[in-house]
Amino acid sequence: MLALESRQIGCPYCGEMIEVQIDCSLDQQQYIEDCSVCCRPITLLVDIEGETITLNAQREDEC
Repeated sequence: MLALESRQIGCPYCGEMIEVQIDCSLDQQQYIEDCSVCCRPITLLVDIEGETITLNAQREDEC
């Protein structure tokens, strides 16, 4: 069963708040999701420890 959590992040390009879905079945993950406002690629770094989700959104040129 897939456990998803919704989180709000600020786009590192346009600054708008967008909602992303986090797959909580994996402890660590990195993936790219396009901003729903400006359509630029955001690299999402996710680290899950127990109930704590750490989410870092980076521009493509910061990786």
